[in-house]
Amino acid sequence: MGGIKVDLGLCTGCSLCAKQCPFGAIEIVEKKAVITDDCTMCGACVDACHFNAITREVAQKEAAPDSSGVWVYAEQIEGQIAFVVYELLGEGRKLADSKGELLGAVLFGSEMEEAARDLIAFGADRVYLLDDPQFFNYHDELYAMALSELIGKEHPEILLLGATTIGRSLGPRVSARVGTGLTADCTGLAIDPENGMLLQTRPAFGGNIMATIVCPSHRPQMATVRPKVFQSAARDPSRTGEIIKVESPQVTLRSKLIERVREQAENVNLQEAEVIVAGGRGLVDEKNFKLLEELAQALGGVVGATRAAVDSGWISYPHQIGQTGKTVSPKLYIACGISGAIQHLAGMQSAETIIAINKNPDAPIFQVAHCGIIGDVFEIIPALLAELKQ
Repeated sequence: MGGIKVDLGLCTGCSLCAKQCPFGAIEIVEKKAVITDDCTMCGACVDACHFNAITREVAQKEAAPDSSGVWVYAEQIEGQIAFVVYELLGEGRKLADSKGELLGAVLFGSEMEEAARDLIAFGADRVYLLDDPQFFNYHDELYAMALSELIGKEHPEILLLGATTIGRSLGPRVSARVGTGLTADCTGLAIDPENGMLLQTRPAFGGNIMATIVCPSHRPQMATVRPKVFQSAARDPSRTGEIIKVESPQVTLRSKLIERVREQAENVNLQEAEVIVAGGRGLVDEKNFKLLEELAQALGGVVGATRAAVDSGWISYPHQIGQTGKTVSPKLYIACGISGAIQHLAGMQSAETIIAINKNPDAPIFQVAHCGIIGDVFEIIPALLAELKQ
């Protein structure tokens, strides 16, 4: 087992570690540091110790011989299943079928039996359901403990989570607890035909290359997956499967949810929009985004932007598309004054139809566009608007 270890021969009982521990998990007993069960392995005590008496050991957990099955973490918010879950079920189904194994879904929440049955309709063979009122709202510590315990009992080979706010918080906590690796923000998944390992592909080095990562020695193989990268699974109400009830973990929490306050933020639903009109550095000025707003309104769509446009203060961050923004997959994507940096392409190249407007004929955006218009965006958009008004 991994954890924080104290070398009693080197420990002097100076109490520096106890003073630095943010969780009060260290006690000085008979002039020696003692790590209590409240330890989270944050490592603050390791850095504080001047005598190298405290070390952090990572659990080296070999793949269990009975590890099998592909799992999808079924994220829910206030009883509503996140849309990325259906995308993970679609891809998870392919992975499970290629390995000849079962596809499982893990669902934590309150009064979620109907949702569990729906996950079966979307492709799950088994749903591990933890139905408890204290799981109605997401809690880092509680959810991580429950998922880690379930993994320890069932030994899945693969676990997929959405690269959402919750998935990015839960995934690392669970991987640290069970002693395995985690590949974040994947845009591609496949099974290696030679050894059956999960090939996890993600952008690396600022999006300039695509790296394929494997986890050969530890299980489960864990990955968070960007929303809108894969196609959603199709619903088949005739499918049958098994719902397995999971018991709540017995744990004393160090924190308590007092209140939920909804952010009063700009409502831009880029990831579910069917039409997106996006602008980049070529728009030159903030006022020119009004042209995009007119075109988007005429087409029943929303306005998106590149990081350069957002960083320039021309439009707010909720509109940002790309590696550091949203990943979108609309039916129609109109790129206006966007050169096509690889970081932006990573967030929109799965759109069904891409129309690019740029006066530079060598702009990289034309390499992914289905239709390219070489010209001045300030002449072409007004002409499009005139045609649409007719």
